[in-house]
Amino acid sequence: MRIRSHLSQNRRSSSPRGQGGYSLLEILVVLTIMAVLATLVAPRLFNQVDRSKITTAKAQARSLKTSLDAMRLDIGRYPTAEEGLSLLIAPPADVAVRASWFGPYVDGDLPADPWGNPYRYFPPLTDESGLTQGPRIVSFGADNAEGGTGLNQDIEI
Repeated sequence: MRIRSHLSQNRRSSSPRGQGGYSLLEILVVLTIMAVLATLVAPRLFNQVDRSKITTAKAQARSLKTSLDAMRLDIGRYPTAEEGLSLLIAPPADVAVRASWFGPYVDGDLPADPWGNPYRYFPPLTDESGLTQGPRIVSFGADNAEGGTGLNQDIEI
C-alpha cells in the first residue's frame, strides 16, 4: 500500500492541478504549420476551380449546339440572329415553322455561362467558296469581352 500512495503523489506533483493540456507554444507551432500548408495548397485548389469553369462552359456550349441541331431537324433551319438561342425554349413567330417546332429543346431557361453571362449565338455563315459553316455558340469568359487569355479566353463551339 505504501508504494501505491508514493506513486500517486509523484503523478500529482508533475501536474499541479491534475489536468493535462497543450502549451501555448505547441498550439502556435501547429497553427503555423497549418498556415504554411494552406498557402501552398490553396492556389492549386483555386486553379482547379477555374479550370472546371472552362470545362463547364465547353460542356454547356456543346449541349446548346446539340439542342440547336435537334431543332434544325424539326424545323429545317437554324435560328436567325434575331431569334437567337431563345428559339430553343419558345416557338417561332412564323406560323408555318411553328407547326414543325416540337420544343422546348432545353429544360428550363437558357443556361448562363459559369461566370453568369449569357451565351452568344452566331448563325451559320456561307464563306466565299459557298460552304456553309454551322452556327457558333460563344462564351466570352470571365471578363465577358471578346478575346483574352486564361480565364478571359473565349470559349467557342
